[in-house]
Amino acid sequence: MNLNETKFLRLVDTPDDLKKLQRNELPQLCSELRQFIIDELSHNPGHLASSLGVVELSVALHYVFNTPYDRIIWDVGHQAYAHKILTGRRDRFSTNRQFKGLCGFPTPKESEYDAFGTGHSSTSISAGLGMSVAALLKNERDRQVVAVIGDGAMTGGLAFEGLNNASMDKNNMLIILNDNNMAIDPLKGGFTQYLTDIITSKTYNNLRYKTYKFLKNKSLMDESSKNRVQRFNTSLKTLLSKQQNNIFEGLNLRYFGPVDGHDVEGLVRILSEIKNFSGPKVLHLVTVKGKGYKPAEDSVTIWHAPGEFNVQTGERKHPHLNKTTPPLYQDVFGHTLLELARANEKIVGITPAMPSGCSMNIMQKELPERVFDVGIAEGHAVTFSAGLAKEGLIPYCNIYSSFMQRAYDNIIHDAALQNLHVVLCIDRAGIVGADGATHHGLLDLAYLRCIPNVTIAAPINEIELRNLLYTAQDAQGVFAIRYPRGRGVCPDWQQPFQQLPVGKGQQLAEGDDMAIISIGAIGNTVIQALKMYYEEYGTQKQIAHYDMRYLKPIDNEILHQVGKKYAKIMTVEDGVISGGLGSAVLEFMADNGYTPRVKRLGVNDCFVEHGSTAELYNMLELDVPGITKHIKEFLTAE
Repeated sequence: MNLNETKFLRLVDTPDDLKKLQRNELPQLCSELRQFIIDELSHNPGHLASSLGVVELSVALHYVFNTPYDRIIWDVGHQAYAHKILTGRRDRFSTNRQFKGLCGFPTPKESEYDAFGTGHSSTSISAGLGMSVAALLKNERDRQVVAVIGDGAMTGGLAFEGLNNASMDKNNMLIILNDNNMAIDPLKGGFTQYLTDIITSKTYNNLRYKTYKFLKNKSLMDESSKNRVQRFNTSLKTLLSKQQNNIFEGLNLRYFGPVDGHDVEGLVRILSEIKNFSGPKVLHLVTVKGKGYKPAEDSVTIWHAPGEFNVQTGERKHPHLNKTTPPLYQDVFGHTLLELARANEKIVGITPAMPSGCSMNIMQKELPERVFDVGIAEGHAVTFSAGLAKEGLIPYCNIYSSFMQRAYDNIIHDAALQNLHVVLCIDRAGIVGADGATHHGLLDLAYLRCIPNVTIAAPINEIELRNLLYTAQDAQGVFAIRYPRGRGVCPDWQQPFQQLPVGKGQQLAEGDDMAIISIGAIGNTVIQALKMYYEEYGTQKQIAHYDMRYLKPIDNEILHQVGKKYAKIMTVEDGVISGGLGSAVLEFMADNGYTPRVKRLGVNDCFVEHGSTAELYNMLELDVPGITKHIKEFLTAE
């Protein structure tokens, strides 16, 4: 899109510029903003469909509220692209999700307009409540706080905890429910159906709104009458819709809606009317994910984050693949799980709203009764899995590494403490790329290693992933398998199954001068680094390489062998150094009286920014040149 050809978007750099427009000019601005997002994301991939669904809402919020003094919190932060463009970042939006460019999610480090960091889901109500209560305590009674939740986030338990608290504590927060009946895949569950039922009761909503307008115009609507009116609304809802009470009104939250989330002038009118009402409020919007771009509207799962595409034709651009192209780890998981489930009727699959992302949709298509999509509820996914395991089934619970953090207590208390056989399939381990700090899977090795009754495994390639999934069905206790995002190294991955003995690693290369110990897919980078080292510096120094495969229980036999033989040991892992493989090796050496020099390679005590995986591994010196450099320096160090 040529920005100079736009009528209004080129004039809007900040919300102050936006407020200079007339209300009847806002629909044209929305059209231009939507096209700008489509054009930009066609060649710089990002989260398309979610952001298209909230263009009108983004414009209306910044038109009505005094941001950044007023706080807007975007739950499921990938829906905040329009917000970023309207808040001083339009000219930098071409750097979105790129190394040293804009973050793909709201972050206060980037802009004062980003009121709260939101990369995961279901946090906005709790955070917004804290901000609203703080405003009252600080006597900033004119400060407005808006929590925009949706895109599946209302299925998360934390959202309901926040709602419950908001109904009790004094606050003036506005909760906007962006109801598009979607997360990445279509949402399922009772609450989704409940929202659908609310939407269909148009008679109630029309009458309710007219009643409210009449009372307000007659000066009959004030705080003293608010509770009586709310009780009347609840009774009216029950009478006309023959449904149970509105859950929001049942929690004493003033409820408005549902309304059309794509009528920008209507949104401005409604927000202007309700923003100064005291007490907690809920505005229920009905939106279309992918709104305004037909391919995205028709296939919202694919167009959640479609990669590069042709704007005119809607054709997505795929990398050239052939028979020698290694598969995605996620697809290896999906196909292997189906194969195992066909042979073992006890196997079931569990995913928190990510069946397509983790490829569990492969099993879901053939064996739908044995796959459970529980919504964006990672803690529930683990405890649900524990319940299945208690009754003799074998749950394979697939959760992305950074999202697994949300289920930490459930892993400990509900699965490990009871020594239940739950298989945790930890997808997106290590550096994941453009999604950045909120999505990198760098903590799992460390946070799982301290839990009793947990086995931790990490395959070096797709064949080992397949075999670990096979091995896991006969294991004991919690069996965690972590693997990275993207493609592996083995085009011929579909080999006959083999058991991989628990707690046993393997030696990949021999050498007498130093030992390298790695775990997981980064072992392939070590293999290439050793090759580069020999090519550049010769073979006078020979280096052994061990792939541990299991972090817990760790292979004591290998570590005794290494401790006795080598004066220098290097550990390599694609996770935080503190508490991971390097820590485990140091502990073993100290406990057994070995005194080698140990150099640990991994991620230091920091959160890693966004960028391509190649750029980030290079920055961390965990790519081939970086590891090669460390090998040389360590070998030559006195």
